[in-house]
Amino acid sequence: MRRHAPRYAFAVGLIAVPLLLAALGPMFAGQAAPRSVSFASGTGHWLGTDFSGRDVWRQVLLGGRSVVLVALAATALTYLVAVPLGLTAALTRRTWLEEALMRPLDVLIAVPSLLLVLLVAATLTPGPAGLAALVGLAAVPDAARVVHAAAAEIASRPAVEALRMQGESWWRTAVGYVARSMRRTLAADAGIRLTGALYLVATAAFLGIGVAPDAADWAVMVDHNRTGLFLQPWAVVVPAALIAALSMGTNLLFDAALHTSAANAARKGGRG
Repeated sequence: MRRHAPRYAFAVGLIAVPLLLAALGPMFAGQAAPRSVSFASGTGHWLGTDFSGRDVWRQVLLGGRSVVLVALAATALTYLVAVPLGLTAALTRRTWLEEALMRPLDVLIAVPSLLLVLLVAATLTPGPAGLAALVGLAAVPDAARVVHAAAAEIASRPAVEALRMQGESWWRTAVGYVARSMRRTLAADAGIRLTGALYLVATAAFLGIGVAPDAADWAVMVDHNRTGLFLQPWAVVVPAALIAALSMGTNLLFDAALHTSAANAARKGGRG
């Protein structure tokens, strides 16, 4: 644990600021002040003003909650669908059922997630909840394949066959043994999946999907203020840095946790 402490500290430091701003920022944003000159520096504004003369610091305080909540909801939805799907396909003894569940996903994997979101958004007008559903369901094919591959390997072990011979229920076998045995695989995938969801949510918001054009959103801030990057860079640099820090910190935190888990397992194995 001590050996990985610097990695933990660095990862927590990266994600602490954006998470705190997302969670507590709206509480300290206060009332909107009268609009000032576009892309102005100083004049009573810590980070200057944005393209429409609004205070950048206030927009930063308000803009994180939508990105973080939508990404977390999308990731949770992905596993809510992918885990039962992958487990069912891996543990069934009916080949036709496994093929029926997994083959359509192989087709969907070939289509980029962003393209799927854009195709649906072209016919519908999703809000934040709709964007979370789109991003979450777009990641299901890939996540289900990961769950299926991990579960199939565990399902082939003698312990699973012994549970079946003892008459254990499907739920106890699938959740009680198989799902528990692939915790590390799911944890590693969750770090990548959450980072991917953050990227996709931010990209969709950057393209105007799921958020209002004038919404206080970090990705929208990057999009709308990029024309004034060289006049007033903070309106772009700060929200972009917060999104990048959240993505990098999440990956590093999961990576550190997995290294610690592997080290602990190796230590226990050595003692045994």
